[in-house]
Amino acid sequence: MRIVVTYDNGAIGAHFGHTEEFKVYNVQGGEVVSSEVVSTNGKGHRELIPVVAALSPDVVICGGVGRPMMQAIQELGCELWYGQTGDADQVVKAYLESALVNDESAVHSCHSK
Repeated sequence: MRIVVTYDNGAIGAHFGHTEEFKVYNVQGGEVVSSEVVSTNGKGHRELIPVVAALSPDVVICGGVGRPMMQAIQELGCELWYGQTGDADQVVKAYLESALVNDESAVHSCHSK
């Protein structure tokens, strides 16, 4: 399983469309076996979808997200967990323990350019 999170200096990035890096976690048997930080190369909003797709995620975890981006991520066929905050490694651990809850207040009706 591959988990991709918006990443900002160790924490979950506050807004999907503004993330400059993703952290990619490779999981086997319910445990993280490796991870790496990947640059978005200055991409933003809709341009991030091909970047995410190339990472082949099963799960995407982020902070805030716009409705158009939310739909585009879900169309990749992966789970989406939004409204997450705090240390990225701890949030991934919480996901693996089935302890995440989506925060509807983190969904924005902003544009997605």
